[in-house]
Amino acid sequence: MTLLAIDWGSVAVKAGQFILSFSILVILHELGHFLPARWFKCRVDKFYLFFNPWFSLWKKKKGETEYGLGWVPFGGYVKIAGMIDESMDKEQMKLPPQPWEFRAKPAWQRLIIMIGGVVVNVLLAIVIFIGITWVWGDEYLPVKNLKYGIHADSLAKSIGIQDGDKIVGVNGKPLENFATLESEMVLNDAQTLQVERNGTVKGIVVPEGFTKKLVKNRKTGGMALPRYPAIVDSVSIKDAVFTSGKLVKGDTLIALNGTPFTYYHEYQQLVKNFTDSIVTLTVLRGKDTAHIKLLVNEKGKVGFFAVSPLIQFGTVEKKYTLAQAVPEGFSRCWETLDRYVTGLKQLFTGKQDVNDSLGSVISIGNTFPGEWDWQRFWTLTGIFSIVLAFMNILPIPALDGGHALFTLIEMITGRKPGDKFMEYAQMAGMILLLGLMAYALGLDFWRLFK
Repeated sequence: MTLLAIDWGSVAVKAGQFILSFSILVILHELGHFLPARWFKCRVDKFYLFFNPWFSLWKKKKGETEYGLGWVPFGGYVKIAGMIDESMDKEQMKLPPQPWEFRAKPAWQRLIIMIGGVVVNVLLAIVIFIGITWVWGDEYLPVKNLKYGIHADSLAKSIGIQDGDKIVGVNGKPLENFATLESEMVLNDAQTLQVERNGTVKGIVVPEGFTKKLVKNRKTGGMALPRYPAIVDSVSIKDAVFTSGKLVKGDTLIALNGTPFTYYHEYQQLVKNFTDSIVTLTVLRGKDTAHIKLLVNEKGKVGFFAVSPLIQFGTVEKKYTLAQAVPEGFSRCWETLDRYVTGLKQLFTGKQDVNDSLGSVISIGNTFPGEWDWQRFWTLTGIFSIVLAFMNILPIPALDGGHALFTLIEMITGRKPGDKFMEYAQMAGMILLLGLMAYALGLDFWRLFK
């Protein structure tokens, strides 16, 4: 990859969506700690979006709390007096507990303060999924509508899938939504696929280790895409350079420099061979045939947009009333959590490769589209909210779940862990988390520049 190949406009849009989504999640998560802390009369010294080592981009003190914006976009924090946290304020902990300190409060109050952020993230995810369901409903391309079947790449062909097949089931379970094919295969550790070929359904055995290859392959486009004709939807005035004739909406491309093709992916494979060249496209226009001469640019493009398979084949749309959206939103929140936990299990059992699945803020930011899309934005924000809740409730020191675990032990045994033990536990947890973050960031840079 070179810097010249980067679409900086797309990068800016992705970054904008990521920062907005991340800011919403962090502020509300920290508010989940801040509010109960104030309800229980704890002093809150700081409330920050992003971390602020050495300096802050902005800060303002209101009452006893300093509100600020840090410059390291890896999270945020509230500093509650009398609590061993990211600030590692040991000096304060050496003094006798004060009534307004966290450590002076009953265990049940401290537990509520600790899990408040997780609770807020869960509630936020539920509200977002309800809202998405109510506002946008469902729209998807059903497998049965794929008139020409699929275009199989080399990975799919390696297990016996052919161009023109329809993949109608995974592990014997019918596949309705074509877009969920690969996620169903990965999360259900697919062992068989049911494929419709020439009107007959046959089974294909998925070999051991295939899902690992599929996870890696998904980053470059996936193993199967809809097969559809190359019909012109619109022409780019900026990019199209015609030397004879013009493409118009509704033209169906059928040949390039005399080489016939039927489907859009075949055209894409052909046109790559003619970069920076004048070519002749043969098209069907109504009942007539036309020959268009035009330039293929350095990117292998001629400046037209094809009619998408969603339009060519038709989608299924389902709308929900608010009453219907509420249980559906709860269901989708649970399904998102279940899929995430399943993915983690596969990482620990070796069914997915950590180096292909783990990513830092770069990978997370790259999941946002290059054009602003509110439906996609809120969907990803809902997913990240439930993931953030799950990760924070894990019983790891330095995370909310670690603090909650020690508090629960105290409530059960009646014995409070010593401050020195909590300091060491916090340090160990932070080292673990920082090491994991550094490893994930390193993987992302390796993927960018390999």
